[in-house]
Amino acid sequence: MSFSAFSLSPEIQRSIRDRGHHQATPIQSGAIPLIQDGHDVVATAETGSGKTAAFLVPLLDRLHRDKVAWPAMLVIEPTRELAAQVGREFDIVAKHTKLHAAVVVGGESMRRQEEELRAGAQVIIACPGRLIDQVERGTANLDRISAVVIDEADRLLDMGFLPQVRRIMRMVPRKRQTLMFSATMDLGAERMAREFLHHPERISIGIKSAPPASIRQSLCPATHSEKQALLSAVLKRPEVESAIVFTRTKLRADRLARVLKRDGVRVVAIHGDLSQGQRTAALSGFRRHTYRVLVATDVAARGLDIPGVSHVINFDLPDEPENYIHRIGRTARMGREGHAISLVTPEERIQLGRIERALGITLDREWVEGFEQPEITAPKPLRLFSSGGARGPRNRTRARWA
Repeated sequence: MSFSAFSLSPEIQRSIRDRGHHQATPIQSGAIPLIQDGHDVVATAETGSGKTAAFLVPLLDRLHRDKVAWPAMLVIEPTRELAAQVGREFDIVAKHTKLHAAVVVGGESMRRQEEELRAGAQVIIACPGRLIDQVERGTANLDRISAVVIDEADRLLDMGFLPQVRRIMRMVPRKRQTLMFSATMDLGAERMAREFLHHPERISIGIKSAPPASIRQSLCPATHSEKQALLSAVLKRPEVESAIVFTRTKLRADRLARVLKRDGVRVVAIHGDLSQGQRTAALSGFRRHTYRVLVATDVAARGLDIPGVSHVINFDLPDEPENYIHRIGRTARMGREGHAISLVTPEERIQLGRIERALGITLDREWVEGFEQPEITAPKPLRLFSSGGARGPRNRTRARWA
């Protein structure tokens, strides 16, 4: 569907054209008309599908048309990086309007955020803890909020933010439009929807908990001793233009970044032990292609939209399939193609089994010349017990996955 079909203001349409977008993604085509009509909405879609624009475009169009001069829209985000990303998207969509946003997150200057709030921001993009701090200080006023977006709802729950979200939702008016966007929708997220939304319309795009089909997934068998050398060989491939390499721990990320730097790779690491300024600088440098490789822990796996990432490489497999899906979703954004490569040792076969079962596929094996190629097979399900004997079979076999 073309964006011109949504009856948006000329200024918002111009911003969309300036960005080079003309056709809405499926989640945008489904959500924008419902939001324009004032419905509460629960939307789930695969990562990289354009969820942020799906709520920013219709809500900012409304604020612009109504010439709102007070905080009227609140976007709740689980992490500082996601809040900053939504802030950048806001700047793009609101480019030709007089709308302003305040990004209210921890780890950054409280005074600067207070100045943004006092300067007449119509939109507040915030992490729960810092927003509550600003409300208690009297610098953030939520009394006239007419639209609340709970973004990355599953991640907010994973990080234990439900009590803070409940407190914030008691601060905003009961009469409001509430939108909830998430990459996945488990039982916890469903309970959140029932608690905060009123008769919501529901949109689900794509297969639940599945990566985009435009991502090619493969596996490189590796020994523990050769894993670093194998990674260096993969990164030397000409098609690897920009890559995010995921590790299990912060220490491993730092160590791997140092090794790659000695090999002449333009690399930077990002993880939770870095200050917000360091994390912002690392992401900014990677976006500007100052660095070709970003070595990251799972702090960078959820929701971040970094254009032009050609490859995601799992140096360490995650324990949970959902984290694998979110990691590889950093490539193939907005329908582009991408490649996800996992370097897997025989010791990681259990994690591999969980991932392959969740995906319903067996990852393609690819071999790198000059390296040992151990056989990697996912474990078979283990049969715990079965009833039998003189009474005959009773079809009560139980099994679990190793």
